[in-house]
Amino acid sequence: GGREAAARADPAEGRDLATRLTMAGLEVEAIEPAAPPLEGIVVGEIVEREKHPDADSLSVCKVNAGGGELLQIVCGAPNARAGMKAPLATVGTKMPGGMEIRKAKLRGVESFGMLCSARELGLAEDASGLMELPADLAVGQPITAALALDDTLIEINLTPNRGDCMGVLGVAREAAVLTGARLGGPA
Repeated sequence: GGREAAARADPAEGRDLATRLTMAGLEVEAIEPAAPPLEGIVVGEIVEREKHPDADSLSVCKVNAGGGELLQIVCGAPNARAGMKAPLATVGTKMPGGMEIRKAKLRGVESFGMLCSARELGLAEDASGLMELPADLAVGQPITAALALDDTLIEINLTPNRGDCMGVLGVAREAAVLTGARLGGPA
């Protein structure tokens, strides 16, 4: 599908579009990445889940991270289950909040990474459990490519004379004209 083919967005393209929009009379207020930096976070698949021997609220998961060898991950999420795909922060990853993922021992069991909620990735406020990923995503694929997160957000402050751009379709029409891109309809 299209998720596997998602290419890394070029930040210069976002800045170029913002400049073109400004020259066309739309006031660009901000240009920022669509998601926080998520290097080292990949699509992981839980292959096995067992209860932690010394903690009722923890489980020990065997996770396929695409490297051929299963990783042991201690997890506290209530929705962790075999067959589930979820974001996996590998050892050495620096999380959006600043925490660095290291090999750790939780209640006597070694853990080689962290399965993540949407909140831990800085993508949403939900921290009730692991962020469940679509089953068709390729294991081991970087999360930014898998979810097409490597993009740029352009915030526009609309002036009264540009009522034609009050909606997303109007801004898309303007961007298509400015760049020569084909305008597609709503999906």
